[in-house]
Amino acid sequence: MHANPVSISLSSYGASLVRQRGQASFIDLLAAAGVSRIELREELFDAAPDTAALSAAIAASGLECLYSSPLELWTAQGAPAPQLPAKLALAKALGAVALKVSLGHYREQCDVSALQALLREGDPVLLVENDQTAQGGRIEPLLRFFQHAQGWALPLGVTFDIGNWQWQGESALQAARQLGRWVRYVHCKAVQQGADGRLHAVPPKAVDLLGWEALFDEFSPGLVRAVEYPLVGDDLLAVTRAHVHNLARLGVSEEVSHA
Repeated sequence: MHANPVSISLSSYGASLVRQRGQASFIDLLAAAGVSRIELREELFDAAPDTAALSAAIAASGLECLYSSPLELWTAQGAPAPQLPAKLALAKALGAVALKVSLGHYREQCDVSALQALLREGDPVLLVENDQTAQGGRIEPLLRFFQHAQGWALPLGVTFDIGNWQWQGESALQAARQLGRWVRYVHCKAVQQGADGRLHAVPPKAVDLLGWEALFDEFSPGLVRAVEYPLVGDDLLAVTRAHVHNLARLGVSEEVSHA
């Protein structure tokens, strides 16, 4: 069986543990677990990272890097976020292949040419994720943005977060059917409602993994898919390996899996 590439969002190990240990400390663990990509999280850096040291360590491990920022691409005023060039520069300094942001407040009047002016040749690809907000977590505004932007030949793609659609009551399958052509990265999480009535990310069960197969039918084959749910246990290497194995099999046909 050909294993698909799997990423780990470092938020999966819990914010307190990652801040305590530092994001660089997880590089060897991920490499040993068979991970293809490390997703660094801006919100888990307590200080500006040493980009030279961190990028060198990631490259030495053989991992690909993605940099995730909570930045909203479009401001409430309808302009591209002015911090975008700095975020792209930081991602590039880290050796990241992509910068992940959320959509923000896109509307039809937004000027895509103003966004184009902020993107430089050689920058990491800009991946726009559906988040959990009303402005950035619904199919319609994301679809309108990518339809509008496709004529500009911008280095853009969708990070498709399977679980986040539930925060806005959207269908992940409908989202996959409408946005699938632009999807370049997939965040995997199952979701359940806690006793407090709030939704929480949880590890997928077999029924979740089975349901996700229909989503991957709408995407290009071989996309990197990421763990973005709690990875907890006394043996983090074993836990990580098990989930990497499960996600790597998504989108693999039965014929291939028996080869």
